[in-house]
Amino acid sequence: MTTGQVDDDVQSAPSRSRRWRDGLGGDGIIGAAAVSLAFIVVLLLREQIADLVDRPGVTTWSTVFVSLVIQAVPFLVLGVLLSALLVVYVPQPWITAAVPKQTGPAIGVAGLSGAVLPGCECASVPLAAGLVRRGVPQAAALAFLLSAPAINPVVLVATAVAFPGRPEVVLARFLASLGVAVIVASVWARFGNAKLLKLPFRADDSDQPKFVRFRAALQHDLLHAGGFLVLGGAIAATVNTAVPTDWIDALADNLLLAILFMGLLAVAVSICSEADAFVAASFAPLPLPALLAFMVVGPAVDIKLVAMQTGWFGRAFTVRFAPLTFAVALVASLVVGVILL
Repeated sequence: MTTGQVDDDVQSAPSRSRRWRDGLGGDGIIGAAAVSLAFIVVLLLREQIADLVDRPGVTTWSTVFVSLVIQAVPFLVLGVLLSALLVVYVPQPWITAAVPKQTGPAIGVAGLSGAVLPGCECASVPLAAGLVRRGVPQAAALAFLLSAPAINPVVLVATAVAFPGRPEVVLARFLASLGVAVIVASVWARFGNAKLLKLPFRADDSDQPKFVRFRAALQHDLLHAGGFLVLGGAIAATVNTAVPTDWIDALADNLLLAILFMGLLAVAVSICSEADAFVAASFAPLPLPALLAFMVVGPAVDIKLVAMQTGWFGRAFTVRFAPLTFAVALVASLVVGVILL
């Protein structure tokens, strides 16, 4: 690969390579059809929808939902844009040359590099695969996989906006997420079986112009992440309006249960890390360590990531790596949250 040419590993999950090769034609048609169908349904049922929206509960739900989405969208767009730029235009050798060959130092450097390399979960998985293929120690690539979506500048700024006047929340997120990346990678280096990680067949998309790959990555990741943002906002609004307040109060009085609940919610919602702080902040009645758990668990292990890791690294790897990451993320959230929050 020549200097300035993106590594084809990063472009090459089977689904992603086919997506770029086909120019997103199928996804575009399906998306347009879905939007058209939704518009027709809303048009035909406009009177019934108007009556429904006038109800107090629905009004409260829509207010929470819209406020969450509007706050999060700018950071989501910025994160996806920077992620696509990183994947397509930053030469892979520039990244790998900065990582030591020894496992211990490599884990630390790779973990800290997440603070300067913006990217969401969708980009971190193929980037980690590219690092492994370029000779970076496997554990270091996994440290980068976990840290990049969680402690990059866009995510930290979004967290500061979501929790105004609470810089300790930003610090707690940084330390807990970095700790998860380093601890999980170190445990895998010591006890994990490197042979379990199976990289997929490389498809060569280097003949495509960079701008075409950039546009395809931007379009897919924005639609993909935007869908999860809408889903996450809807779930958060539903929980905030439909769940009885005494249930929330019960969680607020039990720190361990609240942390477990928010951790499981993060796994289920699978919201992009650039927007998850706004969803977490909507659960203000819960203790801050529980909100921290939502922000630490989500970028490290959720349904979307488990699916991507299975496709890129194999099921045998994922069924061991995901539970380890989830457990460490909960403990880190508890320890850091109690100390700083």
